[in-house]
Amino acid sequence: MTSAHSNAPSSAPSRVSSGVIHIRTRQTSHFTVLANHLAQRAGSAVTVGVAAYILSLPDGAPITIQALCVHFAEGKTAIAGALRELEAEGWLERRVERGPHGRIVTRTFAYDLPGTAAEPAGTSAPEPESSGGPEPTEPSQPTPEPVPVIEAVDLLTRLPHRDRRLLLSEREITALAPAVTDWLDRGAAPQEITEALTTGLPARLNRRPARLLAHRLTALRPPARTSLRPPARTSPLPEPDRPPVVPLQNCDGCDRAFRAGRPGRCRACRVSAEARPAPETHCAA
Repeated sequence: MTSAHSNAPSSAPSRVSSGVIHIRTRQTSHFTVLANHLAQRAGSAVTVGVAAYILSLPDGAPITIQALCVHFAEGKTAIAGALRELEAEGWLERRVERGPHGRIVTRTFAYDLPGTAAEPAGTSAPEPESSGGPEPTEPSQPTPEPVPVIEAVDLLTRLPHRDRRLLLSEREITALAPAVTDWLDRGAAPQEITEALTTGLPARLNRRPARLLAHRLTALRPPARTSLRPPARTSPLPEPDRPPVVPLQNCDGCDRAFRAGRPGRCRACRVSAEARPAPETHCAA
């Protein structure tokens, strides 16, 4: 009897006895380098996936919520939440700028490492030649102002599509964006915010409508989602005073169930017994 021999090459021995074993292939094109603290970020998998997808795109690719929803199966709420988390952690930065013709545009910067200078990929500043003397001390740069949330800026920028009089300046959008973000954090949908800001406007507006929008964002602010929940109780509710429950008894006459404090006959049997004539008694002569 001949023994069977396998021509398949034996796998190299691994020191790992459990868990994942990587089979790595050297790639020379069409790949993206991700920092471990992004790829291994704890929390939402949607946030990591959106970040990896954005970093893999070429410069100039659209990354609006609508464009990302076309690629991902998640809805607008999940995508918007992922973008807010990435912006809060420094992976994304949105800058509202005024174009050469006065139009407000939003530029988006995606960082493969948060905290680095915002320069387009492929460009690097030339290093100055060393003169041998002491290096000049760089002046400390002021802390940049917090960048408005992506969805809030987009919402305020799109208001002129509903009413042409609601064209806002860059400074006004930056000032109003935190209030819009507060609405979003309270659970309001973008369409609800747009309706609140554009419905029932007066026939004549002031020169700058930002003051009216700021008033509406404050006066019509919805309650926070946490305030809609009933407060947590630290002790159980007291039991209401209830009358004592009369126990059930079986009638000695008809065996029907009735409520009474002690065994005996039901009401029907008692009435029937009372209605019967008393038996006659005869005395012996």
